[in-house]
Amino acid sequence: MRSIAVELLDQYDPDLPLEEASTIPASWYVDERIAALERRTTFSRSWQLAARVDQLREPGQYVTCEIAGEPIVVVRGSDGVLRGFFNVCRHHAAAVMTEASGCAQNLRCPYHGWTYTLEGALKGTPSFNSECHFDRSEHGLVPVATDVWENWVFVRLDREGPSLADFLGTDLIDRIRPLQLSGLYWFERRHYLFDCNWKVFVDNYLDGGYHVPHLHKGLDSVLDYKNYTIENGGRFCLQSSPLTTAKAQEDYAAVRQGDRALYYWLHPNFMINWYQGMMDTNLVLPLGVDKTEVIFDFWFADVSEAAYARNRASVDVGQQIQDEDMAICKSVQRGLHSRAYSAGRLSVRREAGEHLFHRLLHADLLAG
Repeated sequence: MRSIAVELLDQYDPDLPLEEASTIPASWYVDERIAALERRTTFSRSWQLAARVDQLREPGQYVTCEIAGEPIVVVRGSDGVLRGFFNVCRHHAAAVMTEASGCAQNLRCPYHGWTYTLEGALKGTPSFNSECHFDRSEHGLVPVATDVWENWVFVRLDREGPSLADFLGTDLIDRIRPLQLSGLYWFERRHYLFDCNWKVFVDNYLDGGYHVPHLHKGLDSVLDYKNYTIENGGRFCLQSSPLTTAKAQEDYAAVRQGDRALYYWLHPNFMINWYQGMMDTNLVLPLGVDKTEVIFDFWFADVSEAAYARNRASVDVGQQIQDEDMAICKSVQRGLHSRAYSAGRLSVRREAGEHLFHRLLHADLLAG
């Protein structure tokens, strides 16, 4: 007997060309079984952003996060090596490190005091004296694959899988390198809670600027919409637009400058939005079938006191765009529950990125 999950996957045909394709079905955005399958496949097998490199430069510095429901800690070891672990004590499963970030001489569980080195080895076990067949060397923290690209630290939950470089692909790596992201400095982080499935946010991002003239009047004023381009790679999509001052709103023109805007999406849930002298990144985290957290990090080439007002104005512009997106994403999520909607056709001119996302997601889920 075929599982209901397989029947849901069969509702989408990934082999249709863009000219004939529709979106993934509405059921994929509202069904808990699809969400569970995504955690086991898409989010466990892909490389996921865990931290910024600047948070983990010195021995003992650590960052905690949650990926696909799993608690994770990334730490710089005494030997200078960066490592990631499941943030789960091997005694009774409590979180070992409970703060979002910090610096420590060792990793000590607050429950029963089990203590691990910065390299994950178990060293301290209070009140363990005469237990039979107990080998501390076999009870260290369980590692996760960890690697660095540009300004970020990524981890992969599954033990087997492609390296980070192979997952990203040489095409993407070569395109990003000339942007010299290491010359940008982190400025601020903001958290946004969306009342929608995480895929609704990604779809919205990947619609090739389709919604921009209708929903984002300020952003539209600085983008040359007619010359907006969409280009797909293996696991990424680049949307790009020339910038214009001909019709620009003053507040947007002041903080969105340069020749072009570059919008990179990396499968499944990381975005890099680059303008001259600045960047913001989006990390999209599913919190439930109809709840999503999007973490924005803002970066600037100049973070001096003299540049503070301009940087703050840039963040405020980003806030306005997110306010507009939050409302429409909530509306979409409500509509996905309607009996009147099953799937929607895709624009050949604008929605090639969505088509790529849906086909990659289908491949992930089918493999699971």
